[in-house]
Amino acid sequence: MRVNALNVVACTLTMAGAAAGQDLAAFEKRVTTKVLDNGLTLVVCERPGAPVFSFFTHVDVGADRERPGITGLAHMFEHMAFKGTERIGTTDYAGEKAALEKVEAAYEAYDTERRRARRDDAKVRELEKAWKDAIATADTYVVQNEFGEIIDREGGVGLNAFTSADETGYFFSLPSNRLELWAYLESERFLKPVMREFYKERDVVMEERRMRTDSSPIGRLIEQFQAAAFTAHTYGQPVVGWASDLASFSATDALAFHERYYIPANMVVAVVGDVEAGEVMALVEKYFGRLPSRPRPSPVRTLEPPQTSERTVVLRETAQPFYAEGYKKPEGTHPDDAVYDVISDLLSSGRTSRLYRSLVRDKKIAAQAAGFPGFPGEKYQNLFVAFAVPTPGHTPEELRDAIRAEIERLRSEDVSDEELKMVKTRAKAALIRRLDSNEGLAGQLATAQARRGDWRDMFRHVERIDAVTKTDIRRVAAATFVPGNRTVGIVESTQMAGGAQKGGN
Repeated sequence: MRVNALNVVACTLTMAGAAAGQDLAAFEKRVTTKVLDNGLTLVVCERPGAPVFSFFTHVDVGADRERPGITGLAHMFEHMAFKGTERIGTTDYAGEKAALEKVEAAYEAYDTERRRARRDDAKVRELEKAWKDAIATADTYVVQNEFGEIIDREGGVGLNAFTSADETGYFFSLPSNRLELWAYLESERFLKPVMREFYKERDVVMEERRMRTDSSPIGRLIEQFQAAAFTAHTYGQPVVGWASDLASFSATDALAFHERYYIPANMVVAVVGDVEAGEVMALVEKYFGRLPSRPRPSPVRTLEPPQTSERTVVLRETAQPFYAEGYKKPEGTHPDDAVYDVISDLLSSGRTSRLYRSLVRDKKIAAQAAGFPGFPGEKYQNLFVAFAVPTPGHTPEELRDAIRAEIERLRSEDVSDEELKMVKTRAKAALIRRLDSNEGLAGQLATAQARRGDWRDMFRHVERIDAVTKTDIRRVAAATFVPGNRTVGIVESTQMAGGAQKGGN
């Protein structure tokens, strides 16, 4: 343990040169923020060096803003943002627009008929054919992947995006002399999105769901675990969406979602690299300033009611066993958020962590064990989750007992001075690593600005971790890790090692 601790310190010291230029005071000299008249927030960090820049567009909408019937739509719109605009991705937008309108009319007729209680199956088939014929006509106008090919041709790398329970993010990097091209492309796809190939892409997302959830025992467990933990709040819904919604929502629904949530006041754009803040701001004003100003959406109304009893989900399958338990914790802006991060580090950070040492190294009952806060997001009340994967011949019940023993230690015993010191050292080292690349820094700046209202919070959070005490850890653990606040998820194998069938129901 002593050797590992010294290694962490040594690693941190080797980054001392980088750290000198990575503190808050140094960044404040290089970071400029501005809120456009339409409400969009821009954060620019000048980082001279290689003639490249990276950006991150943070949109404050994820699965949290979905309702029954349109679950998965935030993720679906993320896919559509790569399909081009009225000028990109089409041979003739006037003709394509008319064709897409016919697709939507045909889909509405088909969808309405297939949902009737006493539907006419022959008519459903007829309307489905008309809808697919309309799609085929609209597809004749499509220039495949033109948006991405423009970025590739101009030296762009890392074109990608993600959707979570809390947010949607878009990012890539370009040479610095392509700054105006970036401002045009990134603003244009949110100003004038086109729902071309929507239903083909909907099938792609459905296949993602089949692969990651429906065909995966752990995927199915996590979905049901999440739904059991959150009975009222939208955190109980999967980001990918329920299968029935993926088979039903329309391009019209996606455009309405865009109109409501992809508004400037809901967006933060961070640009980092070999750029000048004045030039970036002028270009962002010119292009992103075109996005129409609209009021921010109202906050989510439904809050998760207090949990007063343990909830358990068990999947019995011929599959790798798995164990997880989650405890409700406050939103990420809560004063105790840093304490939960410290607890996570104590339980999970590397081979010196408590869960690894106990379950993997010493007892040898787990191949993997960890704990982390912020599932499935952190904008609202969320879960602190501990999980483990058993080694052959061991059961979820053994993992449960070992995990709870480590949790009870947090509740009843003070952590050591050495453990707490190493957690704080690792937090500082992790910040330096996150800020090391333009891509990582752009994401950190935009996310901190969006979630906390100030990009400086990424530094202040480390300061809050540094202020955490042993008493804080015991206080938070005692309040959080109690049976009535717990949700359990288990994949229980119906076949034990060696082929013996497991008994019980």
